[in-house]
Amino acid sequence: MPRPNAAQLAYGSCTVIFSTLAMLLLSQTSSGLGIAVIAVAALVLGLLVAVTVPLPKSASAGAGRPAGRQHATAGRPTASVGSAAAAESVHEPANL
Repeated sequence: MPRPNAAQLAYGSCTVIFSTLAMLLLSQTSSGLGIAVIAVAALVLGLLVAVTVPLPKSASAGAGRPAGRQHATAGRPTASVGSAAAAESVHEPANL
Protein backbone atom coordinates (compact mmCIF):
# COMPACT_ATOMS: atom_id res chain seq x y z
CA MET A 1 0.00 0.00 0.00
CA PRO A 2 1.52 3.35 -1.02
CA ARG A 3 2.16 5.96 1.64
CA PRO A 4 -0.05 9.08 1.51
CA ASN A 5 1.57 12.32 0.42
CA ALA A 6 1.30 15.66 2.24
CA ALA A 7 -1.69 16.88 0.23
CA GLN A 8 -3.67 13.73 0.97
CA LEU A 9 -2.95 14.03 4.69
CA ALA A 10 -3.87 17.72 4.76
CA TYR A 11 -7.11 17.36 2.80
CA GLY A 12 -8.20 14.31 4.76
CA SER A 13 -7.46 15.89 8.14
CA CYS A 14 -9.23 19.14 7.29
CA THR A 15 -12.23 17.20 6.02
CA VAL A 16 -12.47 15.19 9.25
CA ILE A 17 -12.20 18.27 11.48
CA PHE A 18 -14.58 20.53 9.58
CA SER A 19 -17.16 17.86 8.79
CA THR A 20 -17.22 16.74 12.44
CA LEU A 21 -17.76 20.30 13.66
CA ALA A 22 -20.42 20.98 11.05
CA MET A 23 -22.37 17.79 11.72
CA LEU A 24 -22.20 18.28 15.51
CA LEU A 25 -23.41 21.87 15.24
CA LEU A 26 -26.17 21.06 12.75
CA SER A 27 -27.46 17.96 14.54
CA GLN A 28 -27.22 19.43 18.06
CA THR A 29 -26.89 15.93 19.45
CA SER A 30 -25.80 15.35 23.02
CA SER A 31 -25.99 11.55 23.21
CA GLY A 32 -22.86 9.44 23.10
CA LEU A 33 -24.22 7.27 20.31
CA GLY A 34 -24.98 10.30 18.11
CA ILE A 35 -21.50 11.73 18.65
CA ALA A 36 -19.92 8.35 17.84
CA VAL A 37 -21.93 8.03 14.61
CA ILE A 38 -20.91 11.55 13.56
CA ALA A 39 -17.25 10.86 14.36
CA VAL A 40 -17.25 7.63 12.32
CA ALA A 41 -19.01 9.34 9.41
CA ALA A 42 -16.45 12.17 9.47
CA LEU A 43 -13.56 9.69 9.48
CA VAL A 44 -15.02 7.81 6.52
CA LEU A 45 -15.56 11.09 4.66
CA GLY A 46 -11.99 12.20 5.40
CA LEU A 47 -10.62 8.88 4.17
CA LEU A 48 -12.66 9.16 0.99
CA VAL A 49 -11.36 12.67 0.34
CA ALA A 50 -7.75 11.66 1.04
CA VAL A 51 -7.92 8.72 -1.35
CA THR A 52 -9.47 10.72 -4.19
CA VAL A 53 -6.94 13.59 -4.11
CA PRO A 54 -5.21 13.48 -7.53
CA LEU A 55 -1.50 12.71 -7.66
CA PRO A 56 0.95 15.37 -8.84
CA LYS A 57 1.39 15.47 -12.61
CA SER A 58 5.11 14.71 -12.44
CA ALA A 59 4.51 11.41 -10.63
CA SER A 60 1.56 10.29 -12.75
CA ALA A 61 3.14 11.28 -16.11
CA GLY A 62 6.37 9.37 -15.51
CA ALA A 63 4.67 6.23 -14.26
CA GLY A 64 3.90 4.86 -17.73
CA ARG A 65 7.26 5.63 -19.31
CA PRO A 66 10.24 3.31 -19.22
CA ALA A 67 13.32 4.50 -17.35
CA GLY A 68 15.62 4.62 -20.38
CA ARG A 69 15.30 4.73 -24.14
CA GLN A 70 14.62 1.35 -25.63
CA HIS A 71 14.98 0.69 -29.34
CA ALA A 72 12.73 -1.76 -31.07
CA THR A 73 14.66 -4.18 -33.28
CA ALA A 74 11.70 -5.72 -35.10
CA GLY A 75 11.79 -5.06 -38.85
CA ARG A 76 15.35 -3.72 -38.96
CA PRO A 77 17.85 -5.18 -41.40
CA THR A 78 20.68 -7.23 -40.01
CA ALA A 79 24.26 -7.60 -41.20
CA SER A 80 23.52 -10.92 -42.90
CA VAL A 81 20.92 -9.41 -45.26
CA GLY A 82 23.40 -7.80 -47.64
CA SER A 83 25.45 -4.74 -48.33
CA ALA A 84 22.53 -2.74 -49.80
CA ALA A 85 20.43 -3.20 -46.68
CA ALA A 86 23.41 -2.52 -44.41
CA ALA A 87 24.09 0.79 -46.20
CA GLU A 88 20.61 2.12 -45.34
CA SER A 89 20.25 4.30 -42.27
CA VAL A 90 18.51 2.38 -39.50
CA HIS A 91 18.29 5.29 -37.08
CA GLU A 92 14.84 6.50 -36.17
CA PRO A 93 14.01 9.88 -34.64
CA ALA A 94 13.39 9.77 -30.90
CA ASN A 95 9.74 10.12 -29.93
CA LEU A 96 9.66 12.33 -26.87
